[in-house]
Amino acid sequence: MRMILIAGGWSTEREVSLSGARKIGESLKALGHEVRFLDPALEFAGIMDAAGKADFAFLNLHGAPGEDGLIQAMLEEAGCPYQGAGPKASFLALNKIAAKAIYERRGLRTPAWRVFTGIPGEARTTDLPCPLFVKPTAGGSSLGMTRVARPEDFAAALDKVFAMGQAALAEAAVPGLELTCAVLDERSLPVILIRPRAGTAYFDYDNKYAADGAEEICPAPVPAEMAAEVQRMALAAHQALGIEGYSRSDFMVDAEGRPYILETNTLPGMTPTSLLPKAAAATGMDFDSLVAELVRLGLAAHAKRTGKAG
Repeated sequence: MRMILIAGGWSTEREVSLSGARKIGESLKALGHEVRFLDPALEFAGIMDAAGKADFAFLNLHGAPGEDGLIQAMLEEAGCPYQGAGPKASFLALNKIAAKAIYERRGLRTPAWRVFTGIPGEARTTDLPCPLFVKPTAGGSSLGMTRVARPEDFAAALDKVFAMGQAALAEAAVPGLELTCAVLDERSLPVILIRPRAGTAYFDYDNKYAADGAEEICPAPVPAEMAAEVQRMALAAHQALGIEGYSRSDFMVDAEGRPYILETNTLPGMTPTSLLPKAAAATGMDFDSLVAELVRLGLAAHAKRTGKAG
């Protein structure tokens, strides 16, 4: 098939996107596809024309545009199939406060949270106890996030997010195990345990992408009932947000063994060190097979949307 590989963009996660795209491009070519790379930051005006001539678009964008559903909406307008969540699900999942509201509506346990927008006269204190986290309402890779250990540091953490042009999510810290679970084709993959490297308080950007970053153990060495509950919650979040194809949800588990869902990613990382490929590998699926499956699921979703054979 004639493929466009869309990656890069202009979010704070641009470099992560480009890194993953290199490996995806190699796999698509190995699978026999003709691949054209397209970076929205450089060729945004050409997206519609390229999509109209392509058989499929493989997205590897992080943040906005991409995870916000904008590119997906443009591809649908052009009649081009793509993998993963549609515009609505992408928008709801990327916005952490919208996602958390949906989690709570569906009975999924999530840490206590508050929203701060920076409007004039808004309070710059919170009733959430320290330590807590302050993060942008949209975005990923832990960029812009601060772990606030003292109340007097809260305002500075808000300012860091406001400087990014975003509203801020204040979220109660849940000390304990850090787990993540991917969903592929309506089934949960093995749970992964994340252990941030010594001297770091949480799974930050360097832990995620540095060669000497966090330890990631798959399958996670946790009780079977805990893993099953995380898998159940990951699939429930995937379905509650209306996601198609694949996703990955992140969790913290407290001292009583209760999982709390933090967020759901609609375009999980696809770098050589990323978590989704690691979970897929634990089921016997290599990287090329994972890419091929994502293309298959994308074609099936397009056929369902349009009522046409894939």
